[in-house]
Amino acid sequence: MFVDQATIDVKGGAGGAGAMAFRRERGVPFGGPSGGDGGNGGDVVLVADSQLHTLLDYSYRQHYEAGRAGHGEGSNRRGADGEDLLLPVPLGTVVVDAGTGERLGELLEAGDRLVVARGGRGGRGNAAFATSTRQTPRRWEPGAWGEERRLLLELKLIADVGLVGEPNAGKSTFLAAVSAARPKVADYPFTTLEPNLGVVQLSDERRFVVADIPGLIEGAHEGRGLGTQFLRHIERTRTLALLIPLDAPDLQRAYDLLRAELRGHDAALGSIPFCVLITKADLAPTPRETKLEAPGAWGIFEVSAVTREGLHAVLEALWRRVAEEKRAEAGGATGGDADRRFPELGEWVS
Repeated sequence: MFVDQATIDVKGGAGGAGAMAFRRERGVPFGGPSGGDGGNGGDVVLVADSQLHTLLDYSYRQHYEAGRAGHGEGSNRRGADGEDLLLPVPLGTVVVDAGTGERLGELLEAGDRLVVARGGRGGRGNAAFATSTRQTPRRWEPGAWGEERRLLLELKLIADVGLVGEPNAGKSTFLAAVSAARPKVADYPFTTLEPNLGVVQLSDERRFVVADIPGLIEGAHEGRGLGTQFLRHIERTRTLALLIPLDAPDLQRAYDLLRAELRGHDAALGSIPFCVLITKADLAPTPRETKLEAPGAWGIFEVSAVTREGLHAVLEALWRRVAEEKRAEAGGATGGDADRRFPELGEWVS
């Protein structure tokens, strides 16, 4: 089951209390205070794990608490620190404080760590309060409670290319044809009910990741269908591929609908570079003439995942565009429109 949102309660471990004690040693009649400090409570830490692809585990259990610390002891012995609680999450997880709405961070690469609830500080023992004028203090401190938070975890898939289209536009068929992914394929609307990822392998060990997003319908950004639930998964893609089936009643209207739904969900989606894939080319007679105005598209292709017509050309073009985006990111692009100003790669039509 694909779960891309979860709400959990986390609590840092409580700090240990300081001790009140005095030295009792033979031959040392006035040994003085010897109460040690309490240990610090453990932290709750989220850790990015490349082996996870869903937040399913956090739908079964919602409450997590790090280890409590040990109390201080006599002979100036400090209490043991509480054990940190490490919670693995998939790459691309965004963490938000559900109470304040504050975005705490995101985990994008394997091994990334984010402390979401700090443990309480340990209290001081009476040895810490000794002074030249107060040599037998009877004061000690309790440990502090750990931080408590309710967190909203939201997974945004990390992919190079996002496939966007209406139901039955051929997204899953395309993904299955170009990668080892095996999404469900059928001839009825909303066959795909959750995003799918596939890795495209080209020659010379070149590869890129493609995400198949459940179909968009008109009004998806207003909550209709499944589109609004999964559009977040294309926010991090480097380029989009808008799939329009050749057997659509009106190609231009289908294209305009997709662009409108993307902009309606988030204006930033409208600035992501995109190409247009006219799918199901095997259903049309030859010769044929396809007219489609797609201003801003860096390429228009006709493909057939069944006969594999045009697949090689489109995959090479997608690879070039993804490589351009990666070079721009490495060059210090800061986001917004600035990181979208690249030389046009031309327009290919298979």
